[in-house]
Order: sequence, then C-alpha cells, then structure tokens
Amino acid sequence: MIDQELLNAARSVLTSFGVEKATLERIAAEAGLSRVTLHRRGLTKELLLEALTEQAVDDFQHALWPALTATGSGRERLEHALAALCEVADANLGVITALGSRTDAVFHEDGDGALTRGLFTDPFARLLADGAADGTLRECDPAETATVLFNLVGWTYIHLRARHRWSAERARSATLELALNGVAARSAG
Repeated sequence: MIDQELLNAARSVLTSFGVEKATLERIAAEAGLSRVTLHRRGLTKELLLEALTEQAVDDFQHALWPALTATGSGRERLEHALAALCEVADANLGVITALGSRTDAVFHEDGDGALTRGLFTDPFARLLADGAADGTLRECDPAETATVLFNLVGWTYIHLRARHRWSAERARSATLELALNGVAARSAG
C-alpha cells in the first residue's frame, strides 16, 4: 500500500520534471524520505506511476457516477459527465502530460480501429443512448461516439490547459460547447 503523501510527492515531481526526469531520489526528497526507504518498501517509479494511474481512474469513475444516477435529460446528464471528465483531467493534468504516450496502454484497446476502453466510454455510451431515447441527443452508434467524445473532450481539454495555458473554465466551456452541439438532436425545420 502506497500512502497518499508519497503519491502526492510523486505527482508533484512528475508535474515538475516529467516522467523521464522524475527520479526516485526526487520523489523521496519531495516526500521527506530517503531513496533507500523507498527501495526497502519495494517501490519503483513504475509502481508509483501505476498507483497514480489507478487513483486517476478511480477519480474518473467516482466523478461520473452523479451524472449516471441524476435525473434530467440525456443531454443534461451528458453535459454533467463531460464536465466531470474535465475536472478529473484537471486534477491529474501534470501526471497525464508527464506520461505522454504511456497513456496509450491505459486508455486504448488493442488492435487497429480499436475503441477507447469501455471503462472510460461506457458511461458516455449509456448517456448517449438515454439522450437518443428522450430526444435530446441524436441517434448514433453509442460505443463509437462515446470513444470520439471521450477523446475529443479529454485530450482537447488537456491540450488547451497544458499547452495553451487556458483557464479551466475557458477550456471546458469551449470544448463542451462544440462536443455537445455535435451530438445534440437536430431540430426539425
């Protein structure tokens, strides 16, 4: 079991130095420990990265639960879920950007033409189907559209926050407006 203080130290070092320069020495120093202490505990940088990833996945699942159980239209609940995705991305921004291409194993299924793992997209697929049923969202292939939405919102938001240094509100508002308009039910006329 890795304590939260050590995970916070690892998150801080990853955010400051990136994955390649985030050494156990730096992480230990940030946590007020020695590298030998981490070694005795059997901890490696990879184990700390895995623990941070697991924590981010748990954060994501907990953040989406209110949108899945709320009342309201499919569109309203989808908007709430996409905003929660942005909040979780923001809370884990330093780790996600530090990991770079290592995130592929976390988010993607294997193979050509693969979708994003259902762990991340199933909640969005359900909300898309609910919205199609109540008429607030257009008919679509929920699994494929959920993959597009997760990537469109998640990675665009992360890019705007980390690379363009937009505020959370500006990045969320601009990204969600385009994403929601793309799946909104088309009015007759």
